[in-house]
Amino acid sequence: MKFWFKHQGANYSFDREVYYDLSTPIRDGEMNVNAYYLDPPRFETFCAGDFVGSVSRGGACNCESIAFNAHGNGTHTECVGHISKEKITINQSLKSFQAFAELITVKPATKSNGDAYVPVSVLDEVDLTTIEALVIRTLPNEDEKLTHKYSGTNPTYIDHLLTQKLAENGVKHIIIDLPSVDRESDGGKLLAHHAFWDYPNNPRKNATITELAFIPNEAKDGRYLLQLQIAAFESDASPSKPLLYPIESE
Repeated sequence: MKFWFKHQGANYSFDREVYYDLSTPIRDGEMNVNAYYLDPPRFETFCAGDFVGSVSRGGACNCESIAFNAHGNGTHTECVGHISKEKITINQSLKSFQAFAELITVKPATKSNGDAYVPVSVLDEVDLTTIEALVIRTLPNEDEKLTHKYSGTNPTYIDHLLTQKLAENGVKHIIIDLPSVDRESDGGKLLAHHAFWDYPNNPRKNATITELAFIPNEAKDGRYLLQLQIAAFESDASPSKPLLYPIESE
């Protein structure tokens, strides 16, 4: 079924049943993407008295207790509360769930110290005045990203000048397939996070960073309608399910 919307005076359409899911599933055990030395997710059957929350074990229904950490156990969306002294939650911050987005694919550059990073120059061909969200897919892009163990590997990160430029142009959302926009170990500076949220100068409470996404190769570079789904967690981050809908000009 087609739907229509208007963005900056132009008309677009999309099919709500045609989309690319950018989320990585969270499973019980080790077969998950993982970062920052966090424990893998745990799914445990809830038991209380005679109640057993497992049909296969004789219970009337399934009821699992799940332990995980959003920041390292899968695709997650975070707000400025991730770096703020005050309590700011993703459920309070994210109030608009659709955005006009652009997907770009980049080959990381290499610094003199050997670090792989995404430089600000990748934005040279992007008209930031016309988008609300930027999705960055890094190469190589293989299914192995869905279960990769990033801890201690100093993975690719984003140049803080890139996130600063996004903020200066009013881009509200950035989605990446990396563990973080910042270097794994940077002495606590978190330059890219601070630049994107303009914290503490003028905190952008409606801006979000989504990390550990997986952008399938079938999704071609270009413009999309982004739908950013989160759980109603009163925390700085939530597991999330970003969806990209191909759009057509009308």
